[in-house]
Amino acid sequence: MDGSPAPQAGISIEALTIAYNGVPAVVDVNLQLQPGSICGLVGMNGAGKSTLFKALMGFVAPQRGSILIEGLPVAQAQRRQAVAYVPQSEQVDWNFPIRVQDVVMMGRYGRMNLLRWPRAVDREAVESALTRVDLLSLRLRQIGALSGGQRKRAFLARALAQGARVLLLDEPFTGVDIRTERLIITLLLELRQQGATVLIATHDLDTIPSFCDRVVLINRTVLAYGETSEVFTQANLLRTFGAAPQLTP
Repeated sequence: MDGSPAPQAGISIEALTIAYNGVPAVVDVNLQLQPGSICGLVGMNGAGKSTLFKALMGFVAPQRGSILIEGLPVAQAQRRQAVAYVPQSEQVDWNFPIRVQDVVMMGRYGRMNLLRWPRAVDREAVESALTRVDLLSLRLRQIGALSGGQRKRAFLARALAQGARVLLLDEPFTGVDIRTERLIITLLLELRQQGATVLIATHDLDTIPSFCDRVVLINRTVLAYGETSEVFTQANLLRTFGAAPQLTP
């Protein structure tokens, strides 16, 4: 033992319970995610994945339990821009008239003054993020004019521009082409290498072993959590879904 302190968890959830109108959505959830990891969040519709994300973003308050993000309560972590969220496409109003670069610049708002006047460092962060998702040439296009895969990449660029070390992605592969899927996975692997904590809700079970080093299986509570090779099994998927999905060999 060298006496050095244990690394601070990227996400720490203890005994978390959340209910809507008295109906439990998640019950007694315990989870610890370390920096430099990608965790797949897997469960049926209505299993509590979206509720868990809302709690991590401070959109819903727990009835019991606690959440820490890099050792900070959620509200404080939000103020420090410690956590970024990539939403499902269905949660976005694509008719709102805004350019791609302006969507990405939203990731910098928490680092600006009240007037939200971009500085050189903000513009550089936006350009870098757009380059990483291969959208720089489309930066002046209206967000609603993009394809489904391009829209996903734009919101991933917003998260990159924010500079958060904890990233939450809600179904990023839904409705995207194979090129976008591969680009997203490559970026997530780079972020893991850089020490980010990534939690990704996905129904695309076939891709999970290729980039998730850990998996949490949830049905209102955590059914299993650990290294993908140990947890992502047909037996555990049967517990999670009631019938084991057939994975592509």
